[in-house]
Amino acid sequence: MRLTLRQLQVFTCIAQYQSVSKAAEHLAMSQSAASTALKELERSYDCMLFDRAGKRLIINALGLQLLPRALALLEQAQALEGLLTGNHGFGSLSVGATMTIGNYLATLLIGHFMQQHPSCKVRLHVHNTAQIVQKIASYQLDLGLIEGYYQDSNIIAEPWIADELVVFCAPQHPLAQQGHASLSELVNEAWIVREQGSGTRLAFEQAFLQRQHRPNIRLELEHTEGIKRAVESGLGIGCISRLALRDAFRRGSLVAIETPELNLTRQFTFIWHKHKYQTDAMSEFLSLCRTLTANIQRSDQIDLATIL
Repeated sequence: MRLTLRQLQVFTCIAQYQSVSKAAEHLAMSQSAASTALKELERSYDCMLFDRAGKRLIINALGLQLLPRALALLEQAQALEGLLTGNHGFGSLSVGATMTIGNYLATLLIGHFMQQHPSCKVRLHVHNTAQIVQKIASYQLDLGLIEGYYQDSNIIAEPWIADELVVFCAPQHPLAQQGHASLSELVNEAWIVREQGSGTRLAFEQAFLQRQHRPNIRLELEHTEGIKRAVESGLGIGCISRLALRDAFRRGSLVAIETPELNLTRQFTFIWHKHKYQTDAMSEFLSLCRTLTANIQRSDQIDLATIL
Protein backbone atom coordinates (compact mmCIF):
# COMPACT_ATOMS: atom_id res chain seq x y z
CA MET A 1 0.00 0.00 0.00
CA ARG A 2 1.48 3.30 -1.12
CA LEU A 3 -0.50 5.70 1.05
CA THR A 4 0.02 6.46 4.73
CA LEU A 5 -2.31 7.61 7.48
CA ARG A 6 -0.22 10.77 7.82
CA GLN A 7 -0.82 11.60 4.16
CA LEU A 8 -4.54 11.14 4.70
CA GLN A 9 -4.39 13.36 7.78
CA VAL A 10 -2.75 16.10 5.73
CA PHE A 11 -5.22 15.66 2.88
CA THR A 12 -8.33 15.89 5.10
CA CYS A 13 -6.94 18.86 6.98
CA ILE A 14 -6.14 20.76 3.78
CA ALA A 15 -9.64 19.96 2.53
CA GLN A 16 -11.06 21.53 5.68
CA TYR A 17 -8.92 24.68 5.70
CA GLN A 18 -8.29 25.04 1.93
CA SER A 19 -4.76 26.02 2.89
CA VAL A 20 -1.53 24.06 3.36
CA SER A 21 -0.18 26.51 5.94
CA LYS A 22 -3.33 26.36 8.11
CA ALA A 23 -3.42 22.57 7.83
CA ALA A 24 0.24 22.36 8.83
CA GLU A 25 -0.39 24.62 11.83
CA HIS A 26 -3.33 22.47 12.94
CA LEU A 27 -1.23 19.29 12.61
CA ALA A 28 1.81 20.85 14.34
CA MET A 29 4.10 20.22 11.36
CA SER A 30 6.04 22.46 9.00
CA GLN A 31 4.37 23.84 5.90
CA SER A 32 6.96 22.15 3.66
CA ALA A 33 6.31 18.76 5.32
CA ALA A 34 2.56 19.12 4.81
CA SER A 35 3.05 20.16 1.19
CA THR A 36 5.38 17.23 0.58
CA ALA A 37 2.93 14.76 2.11
CA LEU A 38 0.16 15.93 -0.23
CA LYS A 39 2.43 15.87 -3.28
CA GLU A 40 3.60 12.34 -2.45
CA LEU A 41 0.01 11.15 -2.13
CA GLU A 42 -0.95 12.67 -5.49
CA ARG A 43 2.27 11.49 -7.18
CA SER A 44 1.86 7.91 -5.91
CA TYR A 45 -1.45 7.58 -7.73
CA ASP A 46 -0.78 10.02 -10.57
CA CYS A 47 -3.79 12.15 -9.68
CA MET A 48 -4.79 15.61 -8.47
CA LEU A 49 -7.01 15.98 -5.42
CA PHE A 50 -7.20 19.78 -5.39
CA ASP A 51 -7.53 22.61 -7.89
CA ARG A 52 -4.98 25.33 -7.25
CA ALA A 53 -6.32 28.91 -7.08
CA GLY A 54 -3.39 31.06 -5.98
CA LYS A 55 -2.59 30.04 -2.41
CA ARG A 56 -5.95 28.35 -1.98
CA LEU A 57 -6.48 24.65 -2.63
CA ILE A 58 -10.04 23.80 -3.66
CA ILE A 59 -10.95 20.14 -3.41
CA ASN A 60 -11.94 18.62 -6.78
CA ALA A 61 -14.35 15.81 -7.70
CA LEU A 62 -11.86 13.01 -6.96
CA GLY A 63 -10.92 14.64 -3.67
CA LEU A 64 -14.60 14.85 -2.69
CA GLN A 65 -14.94 11.12 -3.33
CA LEU A 66 -11.89 10.36 -1.23
CA LEU A 67 -12.68 12.71 1.68
CA PRO A 68 -15.46 10.74 3.50
CA ARG A 69 -13.56 7.47 3.15
CA ALA A 70 -10.35 9.07 4.40
CA LEU A 71 -12.14 10.57 7.42
CA ALA A 72 -13.77 7.24 8.25
CA LEU A 73 -10.44 5.40 7.96
CA LEU A 74 -8.68 7.91 10.22
CA GLU A 75 -11.41 7.61 12.86
CA GLN A 76 -11.22 3.83 12.72
CA ALA A 77 -7.42 4.02 13.04
CA GLN A 78 -7.85 6.25 16.10
CA ALA A 79 -10.20 3.67 17.64
CA LEU A 80 -7.69 0.90 16.92
CA GLU A 81 -4.92 2.92 18.52
CA GLY A 82 -7.06 3.38 21.62
CA LEU A 83 -7.65 -0.37 21.77
CA LEU A 84 -3.92 -1.16 21.45
CA THR A 85 -2.86 1.41 24.05
CA GLY A 86 -5.58 0.42 26.49
CA ASN A 87 -7.19 3.86 26.23
CA HIS A 88 -10.87 3.10 25.81
CA GLY A 89 -12.07 6.67 26.23
CA PHE A 90 -14.39 8.24 23.69
CA GLY A 91 -11.93 10.85 22.42
CA SER A 92 -14.01 13.73 21.07
CA LEU A 93 -17.52 14.48 19.83
CA SER A 94 -18.65 17.45 17.76
CA VAL A 95 -22.39 18.12 17.95
CA GLY A 96 -24.41 20.71 16.07
CA ALA A 97 -27.84 21.78 17.32
CA THR A 98 -30.42 24.20 16.03
CA MET A 99 -31.38 27.17 18.21
CA THR A 100 -34.34 25.67 20.05
CA ILE A 101 -32.64 22.34 20.73
CA GLY A 102 -29.28 23.96 21.44
CA ASN A 103 -30.60 26.50 23.92
CA TYR A 104 -33.14 24.34 25.76
CA LEU A 105 -32.02 20.70 25.47
CA ALA A 106 -28.56 20.07 24.00
CA THR A 107 -26.50 21.74 26.73
CA LEU A 108 -28.25 19.63 29.39
CA LEU A 109 -27.90 16.45 27.33
CA ILE A 110 -24.20 17.09 26.72
CA GLY A 111 -23.66 17.88 30.39
CA HIS A 112 -25.27 14.57 31.31
CA PHE A 113 -23.14 12.76 28.73
CA MET A 114 -19.93 14.35 30.02
CA GLN A 115 -20.77 13.35 33.59
CA GLN A 116 -20.86 9.74 32.41
CA HIS A 117 -17.82 10.09 30.13
CA PRO A 118 -15.56 12.80 31.62
CA SER A 119 -12.61 11.96 29.34
CA CYS A 120 -14.58 12.80 26.18
CA LYS A 121 -14.02 16.28 24.74
CA VAL A 122 -17.35 17.58 23.45
CA ARG A 123 -17.94 20.65 21.27
CA LEU A 124 -21.42 22.09 20.76
CA HIS A 125 -22.16 24.38 17.79
CA VAL A 126 -25.54 26.17 17.80
CA HIS A 127 -26.80 27.47 14.43
CA ASN A 128 -29.98 27.42 12.39
CA THR A 129 -31.06 24.30 10.49
CA ALA A 130 -29.52 25.29 7.14
CA GLN A 131 -26.12 25.90 8.75
CA ILE A 132 -26.15 22.63 10.71
CA VAL A 133 -27.03 20.66 7.56
CA GLN A 134 -24.20 22.37 5.64
CA LYS A 135 -21.70 21.52 8.39
CA ILE A 136 -22.84 17.89 8.47
CA ALA A 137 -22.52 17.69 4.67
CA SER A 138 -18.95 19.05 4.81
CA TYR A 139 -17.91 16.75 7.72
CA GLN A 140 -17.37 19.65 10.12
CA LEU A 141 -19.73 18.03 12.64
CA ASP A 142 -20.18 14.44 13.77
CA LEU A 143 -23.85 14.70 14.60
CA GLY A 144 -26.68 17.19 14.12
CA LEU A 145 -29.86 17.75 16.14
CA ILE A 146 -32.27 19.72 13.99
CA GLU A 147 -35.89 20.90 13.89
CA GLY A 148 -37.88 19.33 11.08
CA TYR A 149 -37.07 16.39 8.84
CA TYR A 150 -34.27 16.80 6.32
CA GLN A 151 -34.06 14.64 3.18
CA ASP A 152 -30.75 14.33 1.33
CA SER A 153 -29.20 11.28 -0.32
CA ASN A 154 -25.92 11.89 1.54
CA ILE A 155 -27.43 12.47 4.98
CA ILE A 156 -29.04 9.96 7.32
CA ALA A 157 -32.00 11.42 9.22
CA GLU A 158 -33.55 9.65 12.20
CA PRO A 159 -36.73 11.03 13.83
CA TRP A 160 -36.26 11.77 17.51
CA ILE A 161 -39.20 13.42 19.29
CA ALA A 162 -42.22 15.49 18.28
CA ASP A 163 -42.21 19.24 18.87
CA GLU A 164 -45.04 21.76 18.75
CA LEU A 165 -44.88 25.40 17.78
CA VAL A 166 -47.30 27.69 19.57
CA VAL A 167 -48.58 31.18 18.77
CA PHE A 168 -48.19 33.57 21.70
CA CYS A 169 -48.66 37.21 22.67
CA ALA A 170 -48.19 39.65 25.53
CA PRO A 171 -50.78 39.57 28.39
CA GLN A 172 -52.08 43.00 27.37
CA HIS A 173 -52.71 41.97 23.76
CA PRO A 174 -56.44 41.64 22.78
CA LEU A 175 -55.90 37.99 21.73
CA ALA A 176 -54.67 37.15 25.24
CA GLN A 177 -58.16 37.66 26.68
CA GLN A 178 -59.68 35.71 23.82
CA GLY A 179 -57.27 32.77 24.18
CA HIS A 180 -57.68 31.64 20.58
CA ALA A 181 -57.60 33.09 17.08
CA SER A 182 -59.04 32.26 13.67
CA LEU A 183 -56.94 32.19 10.52
CA SER A 184 -58.44 35.48 9.33
CA GLU A 185 -57.46 37.14 12.63
CA LEU A 186 -53.94 35.74 12.48
CA VAL A 187 -53.13 37.02 8.98
CA ASN A 188 -53.96 40.57 10.07
CA GLU A 189 -51.57 40.51 13.02
CA ALA A 190 -47.96 41.78 12.98
CA TRP A 191 -45.62 38.81 13.36
CA ILE A 192 -42.17 38.56 14.96
CA VAL A 193 -40.51 35.38 13.71
CA ARG A 194 -37.23 33.53 13.20
CA GLU A 195 -34.98 34.17 10.20
CA GLN A 196 -35.02 32.34 6.86
CA GLY A 197 -33.08 29.06 7.06
CA SER A 198 -34.33 28.16 10.53
CA GLY A 199 -36.49 25.08 11.08
CA THR A 200 -38.94 27.15 13.12
CA ARG A 201 -39.45 29.63 10.27
CA LEU A 202 -39.97 26.81 7.76
CA ALA A 203 -42.59 25.06 9.91
CA PHE A 204 -44.33 28.39 10.58
CA GLU A 205 -44.55 29.30 6.88
CA GLN A 206 -45.64 25.82 5.85
CA ALA A 207 -48.54 25.97 8.31
CA PHE A 208 -49.85 29.11 6.61
CA LEU A 209 -49.15 27.88 3.08
CA GLN A 210 -51.20 24.75 3.78
CA ARG A 211 -54.11 27.12 4.39
CA GLN A 212 -53.16 29.26 1.35
CA HIS A 213 -52.43 32.35 3.41
CA ARG A 214 -49.35 34.48 4.10
CA PRO A 215 -48.66 36.08 7.49
CA ASN A 216 -47.72 39.75 7.87
CA ILE A 217 -44.11 39.47 9.06
CA ARG A 218 -43.03 42.64 10.83
CA LEU A 219 -39.68 41.59 12.29
CA GLU A 220 -37.19 38.73 11.85
CA LEU A 221 -34.80 37.77 14.66
CA GLU A 222 -32.17 35.02 14.95
CA HIS A 223 -32.80 34.12 18.58
CA THR A 224 -35.90 32.88 20.37
CA GLU A 225 -35.15 34.96 23.46
CA GLY A 226 -35.14 38.10 21.32
CA ILE A 227 -38.51 37.15 19.86
CA LYS A 228 -39.94 36.59 23.34
CA ARG A 229 -38.71 40.00 24.53
CA ALA A 230 -40.10 41.76 21.45
CA VAL A 231 -43.51 40.12 21.89
CA GLU A 232 -43.52 40.97 25.60
CA SER A 233 -42.95 44.63 24.68
CA GLY A 234 -46.03 44.62 22.46
CA LEU A 235 -44.39 44.79 19.01
CA GLY A 236 -46.48 41.90 17.70
CA ILE A 237 -47.22 38.22 18.17
CA GLY A 238 -44.81 35.30 17.72
CA CYS A 239 -44.62 31.58 17.02
CA ILE A 240 -41.85 29.39 18.45
CA SER A 241 -41.51 26.01 20.15
CA ARG A 242 -43.66 25.40 23.20
CA LEU A 243 -40.48 24.02 24.79
CA ALA A 244 -38.94 27.52 24.69
CA LEU A 245 -42.03 29.10 26.25
CA ARG A 246 -42.65 26.86 29.26
CA ASP A 247 -41.18 29.23 31.86
CA ALA A 248 -42.75 32.34 30.31
CA PHE A 249 -46.20 30.71 30.33
CA ARG A 250 -45.75 29.70 33.98
CA ARG A 251 -44.75 33.26 34.93
CA GLY A 252 -47.59 34.75 32.91
CA SER A 253 -45.25 37.10 31.02
CA LEU A 254 -46.50 35.58 27.76
CA VAL A 255 -49.82 33.97 26.85
CA ALA A 256 -50.50 31.05 24.48
CA ILE A 257 -53.05 31.52 21.70
CA GLU A 258 -54.83 28.40 20.47
CA THR A 259 -54.87 28.16 16.65
CA PRO A 260 -57.02 25.16 15.65
CA GLU A 261 -56.81 26.00 11.93
CA LEU A 262 -53.00 25.72 11.81
CA ASN A 263 -50.93 22.55 11.97
CA LEU A 264 -47.90 23.58 14.00
CA THR A 265 -46.42 20.18 14.84
CA ARG A 266 -42.99 19.09 13.61
CA GLN A 267 -40.21 16.62 14.43
CA PHE A 268 -36.84 16.93 16.12
CA THR A 269 -34.37 14.83 14.12
CA PHE A 270 -30.87 13.37 14.42
CA ILE A 271 -28.73 13.73 11.28
CA TRP A 272 -25.26 12.54 10.27
CA HIS A 273 -23.40 12.00 7.00
CA LYS A 274 -23.98 8.54 5.55
CA HIS A 275 -20.23 8.09 4.99
CA LYS A 276 -19.41 9.19 8.52
CA TYR A 277 -17.82 6.48 10.65
CA GLN A 278 -20.05 6.22 13.71
CA THR A 279 -17.69 6.40 16.67
CA ASP A 280 -18.45 4.99 20.10
CA ALA A 281 -19.02 8.56 21.32
CA MET A 282 -21.66 9.16 18.65
CA SER A 283 -23.43 5.88 19.39
CA GLU A 284 -23.40 6.50 23.14
CA PHE A 285 -24.70 10.07 22.81
CA LEU A 286 -27.52 8.98 20.50
CA SER A 287 -28.44 6.21 22.94
CA LEU A 288 -28.48 8.67 25.84
CA CYS A 289 -30.79 11.07 23.95
CA ARG A 290 -33.18 8.26 23.05
CA THR A 291 -33.22 6.92 26.61
CA LEU A 292 -33.88 10.28 28.25
CA THR A 293 -36.81 10.98 25.91
CA ALA A 294 -38.28 7.47 25.88
CA ASN A 295 -42.08 7.28 26.34
CA ILE A 296 -42.37 11.07 25.97
CA GLN A 297 -44.73 12.30 23.28
CA ARG A 298 -43.61 15.92 22.88
CA SER A 299 -40.49 17.97 23.60
CA ASP A 300 -42.09 20.32 26.17
CA GLN A 301 -43.09 17.28 28.27
CA ILE A 302 -39.44 16.37 28.90
CA ASP A 303 -38.60 16.59 32.59
CA LEU A 304 -35.37 18.58 32.39
CA ALA A 305 -34.65 17.87 36.06
CA THR A 306 -34.02 14.21 35.18
CA ILE A 307 -31.26 15.28 32.78
CA LEU A 308 -29.39 17.39 35.33
